[in-house]
Amino acid sequence: MTTDKFDLVLARADRVMRQIDERGGAVRSAARRERKRRNASLGQTAAMIGAAVLIISIVTIIVGFVMPIGMFGFLAAIGLAVGVASLIGFASKKQIAAPNVSPQLPNREMVERFDSYIFRARRALPAPAQTEVDQLSQQLAPLRETLERVEQSNPDAQDARRLMSDHLPGLIDRYLHVPAGYRSNEDAEGVSVDQRLVDALAAGRQALGEISEKLARADVAAFETQGRFIQSRYKDETLD
Repeated sequence: MTTDKFDLVLARADRVMRQIDERGGAVRSAARRERKRRNASLGQTAAMIGAAVLIISIVTIIVGFVMPIGMFGFLAAIGLAVGVASLIGFASKKQIAAPNVSPQLPNREMVERFDSYIFRARRALPAPAQTEVDQLSQQLAPLRETLERVEQSNPDAQDARRLMSDHLPGLIDRYLHVPAGYRSNEDAEGVSVDQRLVDALAAGRQALGEISEKLARADVAAFETQGRFIQSRYKDETLD
């Protein structure tokens, strides 16, 4: 009996360590994706600042040819350039806010914005919710590959977009608005705010997984149909 208990303890320890490793891998992967997006965003911001400073410099030179601007005019141009650069840099700074999505936004970009949002919001959530976010993040890569080949008017794509742009970000935003002291209080159904967040994230994750699987199965079915057609059409035919 002692040996059996010891084996159970070892099995449980292995399971816990495996879950920790998988969770760590998911977090590292999400961090790499966010770093890649941040570097691309910094490049775009630097290009915008450079273009703005260049335009201000050209305008200042043109005005200087037409009329003297003097030292104060030159300092004013520098101040304007610094102000515009600061404004662009501040506007491009990422905050924990729901993705700003337009109906014309491509499906791939929709998934990227949602992935960035849940990564930035993750640290503000309780540990069980972080685990759900990590598992959700792992689902996004295959979902992105599937959705980018699907029209935005596809009903399943529309459901996925609503989950990633409205329902799940809205859930997290509303949770963050609840004062920390009230998040452990149970409601009339005996469920705390923290637990309801975890349950809702799990439901959203499951829904996205089902959508991804459904779209993937449609691709498999289309491939099988094409394969059967080619086999039936050319299998016994001799080509000249």
